[in-house]
Amino acid sequence: MIQQRFSYAEFARPLFSDFVAMAWADPTAPMPRLIGDEVLAVEQVSPARAREFGAGRAAAREAMGDLGQPPRPVLQGEDRAPVWPKGLTGSITHTGRDCMAVVTDAPDICALGLDMEAATPLESALWPEICTMSEMHWLASLGPSQRGHFAKLIFSAKEAVYKAQYQVSRQMLGFHDLCLSVDLANQRFDASVTAPIAGFRPDAVLKGRFVILGAAFVTAVELWADDAGLSPA
Repeated sequence: MIQQRFSYAEFARPLFSDFVAMAWADPTAPMPRLIGDEVLAVEQVSPARAREFGAGRAAAREAMGDLGQPPRPVLQGEDRAPVWPKGLTGSITHTGRDCMAVVTDAPDICALGLDMEAATPLESALWPEICTMSEMHWLASLGPSQRGHFAKLIFSAKEAVYKAQYQVSRQMLGFHDLCLSVDLANQRFDASVTAPIAGFRPDAVLKGRFVILGAAFVTAVELWADDAGLSPA
């Protein structure tokens, strides 16, 4: 796992600006200490889910420390989304073997979205559920052995966009409410909003980045208050 720490610090960290701190934790390790009402979130869940929750909070607190912030609880809302302490915003993601958190105290950053998925092909039967027609056409332009992997990348990128926009809108979205344009060479993507979303302009385009770390896709969105996609206050 030491190699995992090095890999994320070396390659995933540049997905965000210098105003954002990133940390990694092991969801298979013994349950870390929770703070205050965080314990309510793990009272009726499986041990594996409890360890994932605990690892996410441990990573979040490590990132807080990197910002010079004291460790504070990150509670879970009724929608299961993290409830960040006042003055902070962030995002948490995990797979079965890795957990990552990003946190910022920059007042001009209104939302972060982070997602990590195993770099395995997405089952082809799920492509139409996840992908718009233009995304399906893009997948068809790739080699047959690549399509399933990049369908998974589309899934991950939409998850990161969803997490970021939800912090602003508190609105559920479907996969077809976003249409992605992926730039593989520069490891970037644009997500065009195709449905009305509270707090966003009708022509909103949310920009993100991604990296492929051998066994995982990591996707990221950093949404600033002056972002072109946000509606004027």
